[in-house]
Amino acid sequence: MKNSTTLSRNTFLNLSAGVAAFPLILPSGVLGAEQELRIGCIGTGRMGRSNMFAMVSCGSEKGINARITAVCDADINRARQAKKDLEKRYAEKGETVEIKVYQNFRELLASPDIDGVIIATPDHQHAVNAIAAAHAKKDIYLQKPLTYSIVEGQKLVEAVRRNNVILQTGAQQRSSLYFRKTCELVRNGFLGKLQEIEVVVPTDHGTGDPTQSPVPTNLDYDLWLGPTAEMPYAEHRVHPQKNFSRPGWLQIEAYCRGMITGWGAHMYDIAQWGLGLDTYSGPVEIQATADFPKRGLFDVHVGYQAEALYANGVKMVSHGGKAGVKFIGSDGWIWVDRGGFDAPDRAIFREKIPDEGIHLYESKNHEADFLRSMRTRKDPISPVEVGHRSNSVCVIHHIAMKLGRKLKWDPKIEKFIGDDEANQMLDFPHRKPWIV
Repeated sequence: MKNSTTLSRNTFLNLSAGVAAFPLILPSGVLGAEQELRIGCIGTGRMGRSNMFAMVSCGSEKGINARITAVCDADINRARQAKKDLEKRYAEKGETVEIKVYQNFRELLASPDIDGVIIATPDHQHAVNAIAAAHAKKDIYLQKPLTYSIVEGQKLVEAVRRNNVILQTGAQQRSSLYFRKTCELVRNGFLGKLQEIEVVVPTDHGTGDPTQSPVPTNLDYDLWLGPTAEMPYAEHRVHPQKNFSRPGWLQIEAYCRGMITGWGAHMYDIAQWGLGLDTYSGPVEIQATADFPKRGLFDVHVGYQAEALYANGVKMVSHGGKAGVKFIGSDGWIWVDRGGFDAPDRAIFREKIPDEGIHLYESKNHEADFLRSMRTRKDPISPVEVGHRSNSVCVIHHIAMKLGRKLKWDPKIEKFIGDDEANQMLDFPHRKPWIV
């Protein structure tokens, strides 16, 4: 796999040189059972901080022994704040931890003192960051959606498996009793024959202010843009400089496809988990319409309607609204969201899955599950193939929205059937030298 995501403004090192310089970097499973797992955080904004503090909370659990020892952000102020806040959290636990600060992720990945990384950068950077981490033999906790494009996802799957590293997708709903229990009931036939799945995703709103301004001295803007086209700096394009509120890039299509991947990565993940088609499959037909109103810098979809069909005859309908998933079978239905679940007869949730039935992977804490997988070298609850297929169904929904026509999809080869225009949208032009 060609990798030319070298530094554009300094010549610290490129990935291949970084790996060659440290030939003794090994997956953390090679370490002694009691040796501390050292975790680096790449991206310390809103979601990065959430994952970061969750790791602190579970890092001292029995059998884990993990500490965050490095932080990195293209906005150096955010990295420095992360270091300060982490030191405070560890001090409250009676621990002293030395935390290094980086602005460029490649420098962090070159460190032989890091066993795994949390990656919580904007969506358009996920593949560049995670593929580099895989080649550097670092285990990976990667925020959803897995990658921006389907082709990037295919390359990340290959890199993770070729380098024998652990990857946990940040699909934390899988570590919730509500979602796991619902999917087990569906998979074990408690709803009879599954007929339809309704997926509901929140709706974006607001307007992005296009006002340009000088790039803040604390931000490496070229690094932040990564593989995307050069564009003038505007605070609403990137993230707030004074707080950790929701960043503008989440509603700009060059960096994120909007709620269809932002929350769709969660909800379609559960839909396919309940279907039992979450690892190597997907729908075979899809059509969608969406609203793309002018909202200043913001240009992702707002409302949408979609319908997809799976080869087993199950129909999946989706639209905007209060996030959740509804499984509809011949004998009843179950609605599940982050607040709980509902059904015509709630006694269904007390049903016990037979010993010979389908028992899904049980995780009670998503970050702890990742750290335990680093120890055991066994796949976590949301491994790279699952993260890729959950993201793929979101991306093909987005492509259907943009084209406005029914598309036929071959989930085995991950291509549209007889539609060159749609297939050209499976990836995007990566700005040199950010080629994965």
